[in-house]
Amino acid sequence: MRFVIRTAASGDIAAFTEIYRESVLNGVASYEIDPPSLDEMAARFTAITGKGYPYIVAVEQTGLILGYAYASAFRTRPAYRWLVEDSVYLAPEARGKGIGRALLAELIHRTTDLGFRQMVAVIGGAHPASIAVHAAAGFEHSGRLTATGFKHGRWLDTVFMQRALGDGAETEPPMDIYPETMG
Repeated sequence: MRFVIRTAASGDIAAFTEIYRESVLNGVASYEIDPPSLDEMAARFTAITGKGYPYIVAVEQTGLILGYAYASAFRTRPAYRWLVEDSVYLAPEARGKGIGRALLAELIHRTTDLGFRQMVAVIGGAHPASIAVHAAAGFEHSGRLTATGFKHGRWLDTVFMQRALGDGAETEPPMDIYPETMG
């Protein structure tokens, strides 16, 4: 499947909403039970992009959006501002084709270029495919919380994975990175 990755635009929000809706209803990556509305997804997109975090899409040659990914604050307290959390969601027909791996690689590249030093993945349902994609991208297991979500009639574990970006913890971070994300 041929696709390109580009920066997301507000015109993509309807596609994000449908991809996320399917994931909420049928998957365990998100612990939301009810899919958010188009307006809610638009508000989330604006909040993330308004703070300068990268939000990207994988688009097929026909213009069909196959998936999306973004980085956002893991926590909003000032000392956390060099740490981002990644999120990657794919349309059902795009799964298992390397699109998630490509989106994650581009997200890592963009967040590194912005000066972030660590990225964390919070993997709902301890989803094996997501764990594999993150491990292939250099993430290491950093924790597991058991029975933290209950969805689709079963208890779900949450897996944390982490990877360094750029210099990681080897040098002091730039003090001017995204001051608006400091909470």
